[in-house]
Amino acid sequence: MIKLRLIVLCLVLAGLGCAGVAAGQVCGVFPADNIWNTPADNLPLDPNSAAYITAIGPTSALHPDFGSGDWPPGSGSPIGIPYVTVPGTQPMVQVSFDYSDESDPGPYPIPPNAPIEGGPQSDGDRHILVIDLGSCLLYELYYAFPQADGSWHTGSGAVFDLKADKLRPSGWTSADAAGLPIFPGLVRYDEVASGEIRHALRFTAPQTRKAYVWPARHYASSLTATNYPPMGQRFRLKAGFNISGFSPQNQVILSALKRYGIILADNGSSWYISGAPDPRWNNDVLHELSQVAGSDFEAVNVSSLMVSPDSAAVKTASGPTMTVRVSAVKSTAYEQRSTKGSVRFSRTGNLTKPVTILYSVGGTATNGVDYALLPGSVTIPAGIAAKDVFISPIYDKVREGNQTVTITIEQNSLYLVGSPASATVTIIE
Repeated sequence: MIKLRLIVLCLVLAGLGCAGVAAGQVCGVFPADNIWNTPADNLPLDPNSAAYITAIGPTSALHPDFGSGDWPPGSGSPIGIPYVTVPGTQPMVQVSFDYSDESDPGPYPIPPNAPIEGGPQSDGDRHILVIDLGSCLLYELYYAFPQADGSWHTGSGAVFDLKADKLRPSGWTSADAAGLPIFPGLVRYDEVASGEIRHALRFTAPQTRKAYVWPARHYASSLTATNYPPMGQRFRLKAGFNISGFSPQNQVILSALKRYGIILADNGSSWYISGAPDPRWNNDVLHELSQVAGSDFEAVNVSSLMVSPDSAAVKTASGPTMTVRVSAVKSTAYEQRSTKGSVRFSRTGNLTKPVTILYSVGGTATNGVDYALLPGSVTIPAGIAAKDVFISPIYDKVREGNQTVTITIEQNSLYLVGSPASATVTIIE
């Protein structure tokens, strides 16, 4: 069974990442069984590997599309795709979309000074990535422009729960052409400084097929010839490629390309891998990566890992060995009395190891506003069959009537979801 590990987004509320666990709130970047966090070094070759390499460019150089400073010099345009973290108290703002039928509706917690890919004056993709450290939700926007009233108008927007494996609806775009999240595929300086990148990277190709493969959800092409790679296609650096002559920093990146590989996420220049801008990058050192050519890569087939086409979770070696359930223990809570409600997560089967159960929170009450924030996951220790989670009302002196809190277990390859899979607590005013 895959051990749950926290791929740390070591993010203090006001800053960027660091290596290891920070003193502030931290969020994992998807569960350990997520396809982004799954090695590709032992996967079978894709039958169309040679054709895909030819289509993208066998002699084209690998290019780190991130760095320090700006480009062109003096333009104020950072090199890479920036992101920002916000606390759970960040005010929400309204967002409108050109592609509203494939976008997650607002509001979004976008701060007034949110960094924009390419800078405020850019007319490029203008991505905005926001991580809410209170809810561990990732908000991503494409072609985002601030409006005079404080709202934003964008091409499209997507919200991802960093604690879950849920994919977007089939056929939907995101802030990226493939319908995938952007942030999990970025090279981030602190990961490299820590000595290891433990996830796949995002990259672009100039021509793609009118098709997508799991985990992608969307295509962006009219080309139908099978020599063109589909969105979501995974590649890896060949195992025999010699990285010993590269700088230590680039060896970390190249090792990740061998072990985790790259996922085709958008149309663009050949073999451009994405990363976050950071003043600590040495652009001259990063330029060493141009010694890697397209012919040094190979396409792999990830279909054997798929649990469900609607989930980014991968199969484990032995499959789930336990079943989890949730039920209401105290189905009512009282706001004025500060009386808590509770639900119980229980499991049957193999109890020898701890298990982290992921859950979503719904109902008419607002998480973190009407009751103490629920993080979206609970860990049952080894040898223990159940654990209670409490719903603690917040007395706000506002008459809102009775409200509900519904907790639903999320699917995960580490366990089976039994019945009941959801439980509701009513908060009595």
